[in-house]
Amino acid sequence: MRNVIIIGSGPAGWTAAVYAARANLQPILFEGHEPGGQLMTTTDVENFPGFPEGIQGPELMRLMREQAKRFGTEIVSELVESLKPIDGGFEVVVKGQAHQAKTVILSTGATARRLGLESEKALYGKGVSACATCDGFFFRGKKVIIVGGGDSAMEEAMFLTRFAEHVTVVHRRAEFRASKIMQERVLNHPKISVIWNAAIEEILGVDVGHVTGVRLKDTVTGETKEIPIDGVFAAIGHEPNVALVKGLVDLDEKGYIQTVPGRALTNIPGLFACGDVQDHRYRQAITAAGSGCMAALEAERYLADHETA
Repeated sequence: MRNVIIIGSGPAGWTAAVYAARANLQPILFEGHEPGGQLMTTTDVENFPGFPEGIQGPELMRLMREQAKRFGTEIVSELVESLKPIDGGFEVVVKGQAHQAKTVILSTGATARRLGLESEKALYGKGVSACATCDGFFFRGKKVIIVGGGDSAMEEAMFLTRFAEHVTVVHRRAEFRASKIMQERVLNHPKISVIWNAAIEEILGVDVGHVTGVRLKDTVTGETKEIPIDGVFAAIGHEPNVALVKGLVDLDEKGYIQTVPGRALTNIPGLFACGDVQDHRYRQAITAAGSGCMAALEAERYLADHETA
């Protein structure tokens, strides 16, 4: 039986692996079907400390992976099929093979909901984004669209006004579902306009390799029109990757793993969670990495306590 199994490989998972390996816990990390997580689809990362010139998302993940490996983390590029508590720890099944550990760190992340367009996929990181706080800076003086109608869309629209010349909110209905105060801020902002009853049918610019505009479809009349634009932000929510632990750990009202405030503890002793799978508020690489450190330290203390118990 191992000391630690880490499930997931974004900034949280790799940081947990570095700390666990340096504590001589000999962790094994299963990378999952999206090795590196959301940063693998992010081009320029300019807000991660230590990289004054910025760094590409995939390169940052490669460096974290190398660091975890250097300290002795065993890395397996497979998806975990199941997780269950057993006597003295947990059993994790990968490709039909059972692995056992005294503790498990969950860092399976969250997946941004996409618009579901081929053009969106082709232009992701080239004018298409799902994170205004990550990428807003790159649209200084430009015109952008944000898709959504909830509080997160309103917050991101407000944030983008710091950089963009103009922000257009596109919403498929005739009213927002955001809180009244957030709606008022957006509707009264001089740099924000709203297009109601509309959905993006196509993002233009695939042929030139960057966003040049969008084709909108009226959800009531079916009419279409094209408008020039420099960037498209989807703010239609995230899905925490919790399928592995549904029915096992407590989830919050948004479906994220519930942890003790300020800690990485779940309601199951020996099972810890870090990164975006338990964080619906910040969702930043640096906060994910910090919580990965917390989870590894929690696991180390848990193992020490149970050795002497």
